Amino acid sequence: MASFGGFPAADAEKELNPGIDKDFQVDPISSDIATTKEIEEQIKAKKLEEREKKDALQSFKTALIVSGIVVAVAGAVFAITKKLREK
Repeated sequence: MASFGGFPAADAEKELNPGIDKDFQVDPISSDIATTKEIEEQIKAKKLEEREKKDALQSFKTALIVSGIVVAVAGAVFAITKKLREK
């Protein structure tokens, strides 16, 4: 095939069988952008997981404090009613 200043000659074997061609060019800028996005997504996922863990711990602490207060109030009511019955 002679080239007349137009398109360069194509390698028919590579074009017809793209699975054979393992040596392909990667655009470094696109690759860097994709890698950066993946890293940002991993960081966001980790922060979300930590936030959820913190929220779960906070709700457990709140439930523990509330139940402690309820037990204390019930004990006080029980003690007051016992004192009133003794009189």
